Amino acid sequence: MPLVKSGLSYPNKMGRIFLLALQDVMGQNGLYAILRLAGLEHYIDNLPPDNLEKEFDFVEIATLLNALEQMYGPRGGRGLAQRAGRALFANGLKNFGALAGVGDLAFKVLPLETKLKMGIPAIAKIFNTFSDQISHVSDQGEYYLYTLERCSMCYGRTSDKPCCHTAVGILQEALKWVSGGNEFKVEIESCMACGEDIGRLRIYKKPLA
Repeated sequence: MPLVKSGLSYPNKMGRIFLLALQDVMGQNGLYAILRLAGLEHYIDNLPPDNLEKEFDFVEIATLLNALEQMYGPRGGRGLAQRAGRALFANGLKNFGALAGVGDLAFKVLPLETKLKMGIPAIAKIFNTFSDQISHVSDQGEYYLYTLERCSMCYGRTSDKPCCHTAVGILQEALKWVSGGNEFKVEIESCMACGEDIGRLRIYKKPLA
């Protein structure tokens, strides 16, 4: 039975990078198994095209992440989703135009506080510019609050625990890249799958030791 599309999408390029990120952490056979379980067999040996047409639907992300939890259990599935998020950023998201200049030498010599102040909104801008995801960033003193007003990871799902772990992985890897190698604590404050109004993630400013 075909999935009912949400009408909210990412560009094909992001969908392609996401599937390659899953393959990176699970292997090819693991990816094929998840695609079959999710009812997305048409992507086996047939990745979305490498273009910016918005055709990779939110429901496909949600269904893939739900299949991960079915196959590996909630804890294992969420761990893999987070690892996939890190691979997703490393494998291609960092090359999107909103992050132009973030890897330049002039940026690298800036103080860490300035790097975060510039880099985190640039990550949100990628999704706001190229996809139907809506993200905002606000400074809360000890941490930055990253909001997801439309969230593909939660779309059509209900859960007793947050399921936005791919976003956690994306932000962790992005912060590592922006900061020049530091790791940061990113935690989910609220999740729409748990009945909250929007998704909220806390990005703590102080790097982990």
